[in-house]
Amino acid sequence: MRLTKTILRALAGETLPRPPVWLMRQAGRYLPEYRATRAQAGDFLKLCYTPDLAAEVTLQPIRRFGFDAAILFADILLLPQALGADLWFETGEGPRLSTISGVQDMRRLKGAQDIHDHLAPIYETVRILKRELPAETTLIGFAGAPWTVASYMIAGRGTPAQAPAHKLKDEDRATFAALIDLIADATVEYLSAQVMAGAEVVKLFDSWAGSLKGQDFADFALAPVARIIAELKARHPGLPVIAFPREAGAHYKGFARATGADCVALDNSVSADWAAAEVQVDGCVQGNMDPKLMVTGGTAMEAEARRIVQAFARGPHIFNLGHGITPDADPENVTRLMEVIRG
Repeated sequence: MRLTKTILRALAGETLPRPPVWLMRQAGRYLPEYRATRAQAGDFLKLCYTPDLAAEVTLQPIRRFGFDAAILFADILLLPQALGADLWFETGEGPRLSTISGVQDMRRLKGAQDIHDHLAPIYETVRILKRELPAETTLIGFAGAPWTVASYMIAGRGTPAQAPAHKLKDEDRATFAALIDLIADATVEYLSAQVMAGAEVVKLFDSWAGSLKGQDFADFALAPVARIIAELKARHPGLPVIAFPREAGAHYKGFARATGADCVALDNSVSADWAAAEVQVDGCVQGNMDPKLMVTGGTAMEAEARRIVQAFARGPHIFNLGHGITPDADPENVTRLMEVIRG
């Protein structure tokens, strides 16, 4: 059967006349309609766990900009909460979790199969989106990759260099590896349930992959992601998977081959010309414009968008940012970006 959705065609390896486009964090605080819905929900977690509202904010950027894909509105830390971690958000500071410091804390966590009751509202959001999205729009599900999720679970919050996670990894590798394995198993369960609810593509966000070096990168950025992708594809043959090992640098090269990912998302610390030569040779790439340009806009934004499209024009490409769109971005710049990409 011939694929018709442009994102799916790019993920299947097709070079298109213009790249499909969506933006990481496209549903978010830069949109006034999101802020209104967020206020209606009362708090961030309630927004995530209220299917009608989560579906609404997922649909808002599709209505406004006509992106080629919608990504489920949720948070990577819902999975550790489903595993038994305490999770809350401090106003103006971000997420907080109960911490994992050793084997005694691991014993308090649930098994990978025991997450689904807690995450049932997320699956319902996917089902709503499957019904309500335009026929041409691809629905993307997602989860955090094990290393990034583990770094939050160990530190209890985001940390600049993931020092607490590195400390546990170096001092108690067996406990650390057991945590990675649990997260990987639960991630397969979580993403598989999203697919069964209607997600057509899934994405793994490894936001802190860049802090892993040498053998640690192979052990904790490559290997768990490869296992997750293999198990998902065994359950759901033909499922496309996007992997985002942020700030992987030279490790972007060969990442698709090593993990089985259909597409590698790129941050904006690597040049599009380098990535076209070294990464796109293995298949689809996604990215990689600097999110700051969505704030400043103007001719610099337009020129950079055209340059990236041209750099990746000889292979499969999904246009996106190198990281999430920021709350201070101007929606009018997004409108103009879509006009530039679509010619």
